[in-house]
Amino acid sequence: MFFSVVIPTYNRLPILQKSLQALACQDLASEHRYEVVVVDDGSSDDTVAWLRQEMPTVQLYEQAHKGPAAARNLGVEKANGDTIVFIDSDLVVTETFLSAHAQALTAAQLRLGHERVFTYGRVINTCNFDEPTSEPYTLTDFSAAYFATGNVAIARHWLEVAGLFDEQFQQYGWEDLELGVRLKTLGLKLIKAPEAVGYHWHPPFSLQDIPRLIDQEMQSGRMGFLFYQKHPTWNVRMMIQMTWIHQLLWGSLTLGGRLNERTLAPLLQWLIDRGKSQLALEVARLFLNWYNLKGLYAAKALLD
Repeated sequence: MFFSVVIPTYNRLPILQKSLQALACQDLASEHRYEVVVVDDGSSDDTVAWLRQEMPTVQLYEQAHKGPAAARNLGVEKANGDTIVFIDSDLVVTETFLSAHAQALTAAQLRLGHERVFTYGRVINTCNFDEPTSEPYTLTDFSAAYFATGNVAIARHWLEVAGLFDEQFQQYGWEDLELGVRLKTLGLKLIKAPEAVGYHWHPPFSLQDIPRLIDQEMQSGRMGFLFYQKHPTWNVRMMIQMTWIHQLLWGSLTLGGRLNERTLAPLLQWLIDRGKSQLALEVARLFLNWYNLKGLYAAKALLD
């Protein structure tokens, strides 16, 4: 098995350095090989210069800022491996990361008698930059996604048959789940590989992050509606929360938008001051998700 680890990146050099250093220390059986393919999506920091100077073995490709869908497609196009591993540039993996994917893929193919499988590893969220791999798994790390590019291994052949990522998804969100819908129609089976662990780093939440997170949620809402345009099914409506149930739920939880970034700011800062930034972020998701719905229905209104 020849793995190509495809990593799109955009202005994330400090954590990308940790991600690549972890990938350089893989404990992989001799019958397997791997390469690392980084696609820089128009970064304005020192990412490209550092990669050229410090990581000459990494396959580096550059593009103008087109988003992760286009970056991953370019990575697959340039990859030499028969098996593609997608991770994000803020994911730090363990030494047995690739071997765990290899074992899970091989075992599933033997057990099922076919190769229509892909593996999804465990993603643990952390804000510990110095020791990201020290964070324990919690229930908030659980994901029910069928296909998500944070930590997944799949035969290159199936990506090409499905048609790769739709590059219309140029803003935040949904490009991987949309591809997952197409992979599911091909009969691919998701195999969980919890031993293939990656630690998803993000800085501790602060009130200064809120404008960026609101913009991200608005983008996600717009891309969610694009997802629905491509696959107008009830399942997709539920995924993107385009139902009256979700409108009622989030409208109630935010008191019709009255619980927002302004009214909740004192509580959020109080939690942050007491070292509970993750809990503060979970509280902030009340109004952040409300903005997601606003972005979704604003996109829908343009076509009504």
